[in-house]
Amino acid sequence: MGKEVYDKAIEQQKSISEQDYATLKFLAERAIRPPFRTPVHKTPADHGMENWEDVYFPASDGVPLEGWYIPSIKGESDKLIIINHPLLMSRSGFTGHFGEPFASVDTLEIDFVIHMKHLSDAGYNVLAYDLRNHGNSGTANNNICGIGRYEWRDVVGAQNYVNNHPKLSKMKCALYNRCTGGNAAYEAMYRHPELFENILCFFGPMTLCMTAMMKKFAGYAGVDKYMELMAFEQLKLGGFTHYEMDPKPFAHAVKVPYFMAEVLDDAWTDNPRDAQEIFHKIGSKEKELFWIEGTTRRFDAYNYFGIHPEKMIAFFDKYMK
Repeated sequence: MGKEVYDKAIEQQKSISEQDYATLKFLAERAIRPPFRTPVHKTPADHGMENWEDVYFPASDGVPLEGWYIPSIKGESDKLIIINHPLLMSRSGFTGHFGEPFASVDTLEIDFVIHMKHLSDAGYNVLAYDLRNHGNSGTANNNICGIGRYEWRDVVGAQNYVNNHPKLSKMKCALYNRCTGGNAAYEAMYRHPELFENILCFFGPMTLCMTAMMKKFAGYAGVDKYMELMAFEQLKLGGFTHYEMDPKPFAHAVKVPYFMAEVLDDAWTDNPRDAQEIFHKIGSKEKELFWIEGTTRRFDAYNYFGIHPEKMIAFFDKYMK
């Protein structure tokens, strides 16, 4: 955190009320530390995919990660989609329909396994895994989420697993990385471009700059004039500041054909501006930004391609033939 931000934070600390400070601290912690783990509440078998297996591999810093390998239902395939997930979720999705504590975030069930079923039916193999501090993967970094700033190591771990696997390393590969997982992939490609030379395309819905989200939440709570103090609180908790949890510095490292999808009227972010700024930084010559309309609910977007898989399948078919 720079001196200018620090100085502003100290000034804000002098003027904020006790009640507003408590609210700000709550928001600061929610931004960097998951308040719960969403369980892996479904398996591939729930959608008729019987021939799958559990897989385990380390992140680049040794954190144990867990996932699934799901072969194409169509039989032998030479195409692989590597999938991760957003903050607060697991490889299987989200369990807001279970009630508290999950419903405090959103009451929806999000089903990522149906996305895998669509891909399997279309002739793709799938490797899906839980990020650190999520699902069944290991705990690390004092349970802090970096919205990509730690999780890039998980993306590298998954890529190392694929690149060194006797069978998977021979496949055509693509990424399907959402939100935090997408941010993480940008930074992984920035830090280790040599590992991703076999990636043919990147389907990346819902990436975001955390400042846009936290400013919106702070505005709803009436504390948005204290954003520097929020950053300081995040730092004191051992996390990255919301300013640092920004994918834009790494987005230019994405060079492969790229598909981005966002909720146009997302109540949790500053869209369309935030998404357009990220999209502009993507280094790909072939890229598309698709707006999901008719909702303000961010979590609706996570189900979108499970309900409407046509664009997802068409994108992978175009670049993985």
